[in-house]
Amino acid sequence: MRKHLSLVAAAATAAVFLAASPAAVAAPAENPPTTHANGLVSPLHVSAGRDGTLLVSEEFIGQLTQVKADGTKAVLYSDAAWGVAGSVQRRSTTYFVESQGAGPMDPRPLAGHIRTIAADGTQATFGDLAALETEQNADGDTRYGFEDLPDTCAAQLPPEVPASYTGTIDSHPYGITMSGDTIYVADAGANSVVAVDVDSGEAETVAVLPPRPYVITAEVATTLQLPACIVGHSYAFEPVPTDVAVGPDGWLYVSVLPGGPEDPALGARGAVYRVDPDNGRVRLFADDVMSPTGLALDDDANVYVASLFGEGVLRLGCSGDQDDRKVVLTGKLTADVAIRDSTLYATVDSLPAPNQAPDGKVVSVDLDAHSHR
Repeated sequence: MRKHLSLVAAAATAAVFLAASPAAVAAPAENPPTTHANGLVSPLHVSAGRDGTLLVSEEFIGQLTQVKADGTKAVLYSDAAWGVAGSVQRRSTTYFVESQGAGPMDPRPLAGHIRTIAADGTQATFGDLAALETEQNADGDTRYGFEDLPDTCAAQLPPEVPASYTGTIDSHPYGITMSGDTIYVADAGANSVVAVDVDSGEAETVAVLPPRPYVITAEVATTLQLPACIVGHSYAFEPVPTDVAVGPDGWLYVSVLPGGPEDPALGARGAVYRVDPDNGRVRLFADDVMSPTGLALDDDANVYVASLFGEGVLRLGCSGDQDDRKVVLTGKLTADVAIRDSTLYATVDSLPAPNQAPDGKVVSVDLDAHSHR
């Protein structure tokens, strides 16, 4: 039940799972979403610029696509050898992360960094994220799996379900944000948040996210075809950081998928954490969130998450409380979310149904309209 797949591969399995699921509920008629682009291939990330331009990472094909305010699309960067993930726009420069070798499904050596594209098209890379993880193994001292499981029970587990293990070297830079001259990266492979200095290019680990414990029930043991002796025992799953944003309070907000089965089979096991960028202190903000793969905050500190296997974009409120949650944009396979002024953007239909052509979309809703409903 460890994190067997890279986040991209795990997302691909979701398309099969959701193909048999009921269609998402349509958006409220009084505030229907506006579609800005369609026909996108695996639009797992989106960012919004001040000029109305959107950047979409079509990760499976290694492409960063620009969507202008009038809906026209242009390829800003393309290299099929790299997994192109989260991006951020600062003035006339675009920053994004790309990687290779994440997880056991990609046999290539680990490689990952931040790439920049200037207004004149000049490109540069900095921040060797793979080297940082290789040297430090951010969660190498963190223990995952069962605690105090009897040896007789552990011996009944299949080889792919280790009874207990510590974090391994892996890096999959996935989501990014920028504050001043620092870029913060949610590394879904290293299970950490990394800070990269734009001027020096130096990278350092800010925080390692905590394991995600889950008490195994009889139903889960049966579903996963695991021995009944594990029922009642807690399994510490790996956290999988998917996105990071800076809140009005200066803290980092980080969305986390649970490791192991990342589809809805075990319920809403995702979370959002707050991280103090000055000392790496980690605090739980919201628990029991369904598959949060993207995250954004508004000026009032309301947190919005893209729920890949859920109903669309959820507003968690500024407290994270269960009773202060609301769907503000409905959609299927909603992979990411971004906010610019009072407009919320999201990528939906991010993976194609089996035997169908990709038709990922970027849509938006007016948050002010939601606030008056």
